[in-house]
Formats: sequence, C-alpha cells, structure tokens
Amino acid sequence: MNELIKEIHQFRDARGWGGNHDARSLAISISLEASELLECFQWRSAEEAIAHDKQAIVDEMADVFIYLLQFSDVLGEDLINAAREKMKKNAIKYPISVK
Repeated sequence: MNELIKEIHQFRDARGWGGNHDARSLAISISLEASELLECFQWRSAEEAIAHDKQAIVDEMADVFIYLLQFSDVLGEDLINAAREKMKKNAIKYPISVK
C-alpha cells in the first residue's frame, strides 16, 4: 500500500497538483468521483451497466480509491487499519442475530 501511495505522490507532484490535495479538496474529489461511478449505472440495471460500461466503472472505482488513499495519507491514517476498526464498530452496532 505504501508503494502505491508513493507512486500516486510521484504522479501528482510531477504535474504540480500537490497544492490542490488538502483534506477538503480530497473529500470533495472523493464525492465527485463517486458520483461519476453512480452515473455509470444511471437509467439501467446493474447487469446492463456492467455489460456496457465495465471499464468505465473500474476506472471510476480506481479514481475513488486513489483519492481515498491520498485523503488517508493527508490525515496520517492507515486506511486498512481504519477499515478494520470500523468493522469492529459495525460488529457491535449490528450483531449477528441468533435464532
């Protein structure tokens, strides 16, 4: 994961985009890219969208992921650890019902 973050930083810095990657801008970018992902599914079923636009869907997923990695880096948080901690919270909030 750290190697990928380094690659993302190199890509960003080579283009002079570092100044635009503060927490606020990255949060906005995550939302915008997630909306572009949703656009792939607009007016069609999931099956139709995947059959017609799978590469566009994968590209938008990657954009969201890249921005999430940059956002977690700006905050100094390990995204994998954050996901694991959130799952622990969710397990408490949504326990498995015993029948």
